[in-house]
Amino acid sequence: MISTSDFRKGLKVEFKGEPCEIIDFQHVKIGRGGAIVRTKLKNLKTGAVLEETFRAGEKLDSPGLEEKAMQYLYVQDDMYYFMDVETFEQIPLAPSQLGEVIKFLKENMTVNILYHKDKPIIIELPTFVELAVSKTDPAGFKGDTASGGGKPATLETGAIVKVPFHINEGDIIKIDTRTSEYIERVK
Repeated sequence: MISTSDFRKGLKVEFKGEPCEIIDFQHVKIGRGGAIVRTKLKNLKTGAVLEETFRAGEKLDSPGLEEKAMQYLYVQDDMYYFMDVETFEQIPLAPSQLGEVIKFLKENMTVNILYHKDKPIIIELPTFVELAVSKTDPAGFKGDTASGGGKPATLETGAIVKVPFHINEGDIIKIDTRTSEYIERVK
């Protein structure tokens, strides 16, 4: 059981039978009455965000989530196959289950898959990934200046990110998967 006094951003709880993550919360003291806790909860299965108010001291269940390290193997017939690195069991996932993760998914990449009641619900990529630039405009791109700016680059996975003007095709770059932003060129 998780009490409202234990709430923090990123905490996972079970609310109305669904696994949720606390995005934001605020303790509020009301005049003569007891305190309340206003929260924003993100449903981990659907991605829906809802606002809920709890009385101070109210308890919620732990969602019973299990995290497994899995290796992405290949895509076949519009299904993405992952292998448990401990048991070598393979599971197929549909693109709809992967969501935005597909943009940075590379063969043989190890990811964490969050399970709820033996069903995969979230795929967590490493924070940073290194991918090759497969297509971008030449270095002498219009607007090439010393201060700021950038140009679009298509990565080997098909994702399009904004990169500095000095990046060329074939370069390997580091990307932050949380924000889809260029970090640095890898040597």
